[in-house]
Amino acid sequence: MHNLDLTIADISKIEGKASCKIKAKDGKVEKVKFTIAEYKRYYTQAIRGKDIVALPQLTARICGTCSNAHLLCALKAVENAIGLVPSPQTVLLRKLLNYGLIIRDHALHLYVFVLPDLYNRDSILDFDEKNPSEHKLLDDTFAVKAAGNKLGKVVGGRSVHAPFLTVGGFIKIPSHQDLFNCILDLEAIRPKVLDLIEIFTEEDETLIRKDLDFAALSDSEYSFLYGDLIRTDGSRVPADHYGDFLEHVTVPYSHASGYKFGGNVYMVGALARLNLAKDKLHNKTIKTAAKYLELFPSKNIFHNNLAQAIEILHAIDSAIEIIEKIEIKNEKPISPVRKEGIGIGVIEAPRGALYYKLEIDNSGKVRKGQIVVPTGQNQIGIEGSIRQYLTENLDRVDSKEEIEQYVERIVRAYDPCMSCASHFLKFKWV
Repeated sequence: MHNLDLTIADISKIEGKASCKIKAKDGKVEKVKFTIAEYKRYYTQAIRGKDIVALPQLTARICGTCSNAHLLCALKAVENAIGLVPSPQTVLLRKLLNYGLIIRDHALHLYVFVLPDLYNRDSILDFDEKNPSEHKLLDDTFAVKAAGNKLGKVVGGRSVHAPFLTVGGFIKIPSHQDLFNCILDLEAIRPKVLDLIEIFTEEDETLIRKDLDFAALSDSEYSFLYGDLIRTDGSRVPADHYGDFLEHVTVPYSHASGYKFGGNVYMVGALARLNLAKDKLHNKTIKTAAKYLELFPSKNIFHNNLAQAIEILHAIDSAIEIIEKIEIKNEKPISPVRKEGIGIGVIEAPRGALYYKLEIDNSGKVRKGQIVVPTGQNQIGIEGSIRQYLTENLDRVDSKEEIEQYVERIVRAYDPCMSCASHFLKFKWV
């Protein structure tokens, strides 16, 4: 295929909208523009003047699917700004909330967005309920998502926009019995997740990005919430210095800012985390998933799907261990002392590293804020992956539809969330 003229009105099975303009002539790719097309939302302006206690619940509204990641990151930035150290119980409960998010959000992406591609379906709703294997996948979809939702509801009050979390702790503490009841659901979905891991191990798409760097926050227990930022070359960056290495790149045709890290194009997300810290996964996960973990480190973009499936297993095993050991105390939140300060919050959201920087005045109001989301950091890499695929395959395919479908799969493999990134997907082929 040497010359192309194709417009795709919308690409489904992603979070939000974007566009991709491609120009190819005489078998050569002349232009690829991946554009996050949703309107700027100005949330960094909206938080100015807001009180530090109100801020986390406000920024949680940035995203409907991973709102609790924004909530946790904002809490971390606020508490670091005023020097508040949360109690050990608060830390454990926040981890549990986040594990619920990882289970639910990864399940949404893998079961609802990606599986239809593997079964040549437009939607999971097109699966054949009379086919035993497809019927099972439908049941697994709702069971895994429900278990993640339940854990989020028990700990945070809701699975999204959790109302129980506040600066310094929780306004309502879950009972140990309610937490313990989650174990049965988590144990029940574990074999279903193993089946999901097997499916994505057999996925045959391959797109190797040799030029791509990886970055991920890592601690000794793969908690997603703490640690230093590590890179492909083994170097470590303290979390509070993460912003010093972020290189803002203006993408003139996009509503989202692009980023490089230390001058390199890089990827954040599950693939980066497993590439850099697979030995920090829960011991039970490592033992169960040993043969799958041999595939990492990997530079195959599609292994991000497999990495997410393995992370669901890790979240299950980690959550069960915390629930079995935690001793719930009826403690009140630590009262924040409003004072001037600068706070950095960095966590691993489902889609990758999430960065908050807040400047607080002496009355506890936000003077200025910076928020860098995972999809913005992956934007340049997504565009580069599309360009690489087209460059390597333009003369090997027979139809526009084949190219279109594969490009969609590339975008979905990154699991982008354009709603968070805008400050995807229409296609225009020329």
